[in-house]
Amino acid sequence: MDGGQYNPRTVEEVFRDFKGRRAGLIKALTADVEEFYQQCDPEKENLCLYGFPSEQWEVNLPAEEVPPELPEPALGINFARDGMQEKDWLALVAVHSDAWLLSVAFYFGARFGFDKADRRRLFNMINEHPTIFEVVTGTAKRQVKERTAASNHSNSNSKSKSNPKSGNKYSKAPPPKEEEEGLEEEEDDDDETGDTLCGACGETYASDEFWICCDICETWFHGKCVKITPARAEHIKQYKCPTCSNKRARP
Repeated sequence: MDGGQYNPRTVEEVFRDFKGRRAGLIKALTADVEEFYQQCDPEKENLCLYGFPSEQWEVNLPAEEVPPELPEPALGINFARDGMQEKDWLALVAVHSDAWLLSVAFYFGARFGFDKADRRRLFNMINEHPTIFEVVTGTAKRQVKERTAASNHSNSNSKSKSNPKSGNKYSKAPPPKEEEEGLEEEEDDDDETGDTLCGACGETYASDEFWICCDICETWFHGKCVKITPARAEHIKQYKCPTCSNKRARP
């Protein structure tokens, strides 16, 4: 075996691995939820949901080797699919996925000899992001709205969906502010915009990315996460995100 693979890896490298796997799992449970649901056939054997550093996901049988190369995800997620409400099942898979991500990250930490300070730094970097459970259940979005409402003392029912500059809900800047707010609060916009989370990947707003807002649940998404381009968005009269589009009775 090549001894080079035992060279110590940095906290940053392990965190990038974590972020890639996390993005893949969130994609399966949000943007690709229809495909994920179909693949989790209860008639099949024990299935696991895997996330990969490439931000892709896969439903497959567990590894055959014992012990496996990496910690394994929860077994048999498909068996519970038809025995509970879909949202509850997705939340259950999300919880197990969160546990698996942490186990993989700290497996690497142990394997590459992270000390106490490195382990703390890795956990703090991970903890800066919402859990998969928070993204899938909408808890992360609610927390952002509650923080924004508390800081603004706003009586409005929801955030503005319009770009203050273009008046268009398809924007590079999902606004956290109500249109009625005064100019005196303008200096706080940047801080609060940074709290806006993509409903698919759970990542925060970046000024150089295209975003789109769902007309049903008013959640913002990276265009790339829901496969919508700025050109395509211009021709959409009413945009429904993957979650709202899939809220129909299952056969």
